Amino acid sequence: MEPVTVTRGSGPLVLAVPHAGIWVPKPLHARLNPCAESLSDTDWHVDRLYSRLVPDATMVRANFHRYLIDANRDPEGHSLYPGQNTTGLCPVTDFDGNRLYREGEEPDEAEQAERRERYHSAYHGALQSEIERVRAEHGIALVYDCHSIRSEIPYLFEGRLPDFNIGTNEGRTCARELQAAMEEVCRSARGYSTVVNGRFKGGWTTRHYGRPDEGVHAVQMELTQSAYLQSEAPPFAYDEAKAERLRPVLKSVLDTLLAHLRGLQPG
Repeated sequence: MEPVTVTRGSGPLVLAVPHAGIWVPKPLHARLNPCAESLSDTDWHVDRLYSRLVPDATMVRANFHRYLIDANRDPEGHSLYPGQNTTGLCPVTDFDGNRLYREGEEPDEAEQAERRERYHSAYHGALQSEIERVRAEHGIALVYDCHSIRSEIPYLFEGRLPDFNIGTNEGRTCARELQAAMEEVCRSARGYSTVVNGRFKGGWTTRHYGRPDEGVHAVQMELTQSAYLQSEAPPFAYDEAKAERLRPVLKSVLDTLLAHLRGLQPG
């Protein structure tokens, strides 16, 4: 299994998909607790949800599961949300705080370093390459980090998440007009709720690549899975009717971001 799949487009949009992969090496699978075998913390079908919304977009997709290594975490292991419950680079608990590994089977430092080199570096090497390519071609790049999560996870946050969770690290990772335009589209979508820089402010991808002064703008969209899945429980089936209602909103978000991006291009 190749760690990363790149679908290359000709436009300035790069869709980053770090958590839709479900591949786990067989030796690792044997070390996981039974409760981890459902891979419940996957961003289920997110790549399908965004597929072909923008014909000339590039998509960089991690094929490995986040239980192997989380492609949206700081490779040095620093927490993105100090003081709050979260999961690490090579997670040992799931989103509910349950341990992932059987007794004595957690990865040691050497194994974590090997995973970081083989998988995390492969994903970000591919992503960095595509960002540099589109910026060279267009003078500017938009990194849109695609995510989804169960709408209620008490271990990570109180209550129920809004449907659209926009993250820009408090406005640092993109131009202000991009954040405002994205928020406007989401808030005008009937039947959905929106928050900006709430519980999710943008992960390592958004924070690492978002350099507006260098022509790279980055945003994260964390969707609630109730907006497009039949159920937020196994088998996490894709709901065609829900998705067909949601996809036009996501297309409008992307089209609006790209329209505003053109106004930010140099020269």
